[in-house]
Amino acid sequence: MTLWQQISQWWQTASGATTRITATELQAMITAKTPLYLLDVRSSQEFRQDGHIAGAHLIPLGELSGKLVQLPRDRTVVCICRSGARSSAALNQLAQAGFTNIRNLSGGMMGWNGANLPTTRK
Repeated sequence: MTLWQQISQWWQTASGATTRITATELQAMITAKTPLYLLDVRSSQEFRQDGHIAGAHLIPLGELSGKLVQLPRDRTVVCICRSGARSSAALNQLAQAGFTNIRNLSGGMMGWNGANLPTTRK
């Protein structure tokens, strides 16, 4: 990747220009069975008690840097947290590690729940 491509990728990620996804857009992708990796970066307590999107993988933000090798690069990684702040930080970590097919759930689980979309506690 050239320096210009790296700068362009960083700018797109930093500005959120191409990385946000709404709850309804994500639900449509899930319904369409689009290959996704749902990365929930909240605490394990939030994940269990507040519920999560079915199929989400829990990797708390503080542990993410040590687990990047576990994440797939062959499908879209959607970062999820409570409000969108921690997932934005996760998205930036992924971008710095060379991930390109990444999205941040706008409004996090608050947006998901606000759209009355299903959650699970399993």
